[in-house]
Amino acid sequence: MAKAKKAKQLTFSMPDRAGLLSDITAVIAEAKVNINAICAYAMENKAFFMMITESNARAKKALGKINISPQEEDVLMVEMPNTVGSLHRAAKKIADAGVNINYLFATAASGRTSTCVLNTSDDKKALRAVSK
Repeated sequence: MAKAKKAKQLTFSMPDRAGLLSDITAVIAEAKVNINAICAYAMENKAFFMMITESNARAKKALGKINISPQEEDVLMVEMPNTVGSLHRAAKKIADAGVNINYLFATAASGRTSTCVLNTSDDKKALRAVSK
């Protein structure tokens, strides 16, 4: 069964360049903040970042040192068994509740569980639906 909870993620974008991820993760690591989830990609010479940390306040302060001003955004974190069909079952519950998933990023690795970070059209309804 999936377990869902609300979370806040940091989002920001900036011009893309080689070494950018290294610079960003260095200041966060120096601040002794763990990154729990991250999605980063580049498109048309711009880099986009979405991350959930153990302390968004400390991460924001650290990022400010390299002139990055992240925004906070509501998301859901859904933990589910790392088995065939788990994501389908969670997505179906959300769809049946009439909620749109704007985007998601996830990891499964080789453990027993996977975690998905979702941005939805209605987090309250999605949270209730997944938790049923």
